[in-house]
Amino acid sequence: MDVKINGNNVVLENTDNFDIALSLDCGQAFRWRECENGVWQGVAMGKELSLLQEGSKVTLFNTSVEEFETIWKIYFDLDRDYKKIIDSYKDESISTACKEFPGIRILKQDEWEAICSFIISANNNIPRIKGIIERFCEKFGEKAGESYSFPTAERISKLTVEDLAPIRAGFRAKYIIDAAQKIASNEVSIEKIKTLPFEDAKAELLKIKGVGEKVAQCALLYGFGRVEAFPVDVWVKRILAELYPDGFPTEYYETQGIAQQYLFHWRRNAL
Repeated sequence: MDVKINGNNVVLENTDNFDIALSLDCGQAFRWRECENGVWQGVAMGKELSLLQEGSKVTLFNTSVEEFETIWKIYFDLDRDYKKIIDSYKDESISTACKEFPGIRILKQDEWEAICSFIISANNNIPRIKGIIERFCEKFGEKAGESYSFPTAERISKLTVEDLAPIRAGFRAKYIIDAAQKIASNEVSIEKIKTLPFEDAKAELLKIKGVGEKVAQCALLYGFGRVEAFPVDVWVKRILAELYPDGFPTEYYETQGIAQQYLFHWRRNAL
């Protein structure tokens, strides 16, 4: 991948295994939308971004090399060698999924945003999840360009369930407050979770009301970059029952979260 400057834009040329549409719209993030001209717009890490893909060229508009290196390169997981990982999958189904939908990358989102977003996602559909999160950000976030940043845990920890009524999160409101309070008080430490062994990190997240196995696994995969995490929803349950009745191949444990994302998208769209 070559990084170049074109005016106020950063241009990535010769990108490998990077499809922005697949990565931004495969159920791991909820604040991106595709415009009519093919440009994707969203807010992440407190920054608003627009980007466009033309083949192996990706243009990030109105950003700098420093911002790309410190935010977006990390967010899009561009330092990870996905080709090497994909080539290591000898399992026929995983290999097929990767060939059908090349370019999905696991987004490295803000940890608190991932925890909160997947609490909101529980027993919910994507349009409603996006609506709740958008109202949440507009009501309690800070201005970020034409949109709003994700509200901090510290700010939300001072609110009540009644304060969250305008975002229409339903029963999830009390879980959002509990998560914010535990994280803001450091009862559940994001910094600690970053360095804990996987099962211990998951146990920390399970201290939060409304965080069960699936939400914890999602937060670890999409927020903490723990690619050994393996969220299981209704689609993944079907994959396991149909293709891996004896269990998912243990030889892929270290990157099974990446394999899971390809299989998840393939099972929903191709089978």
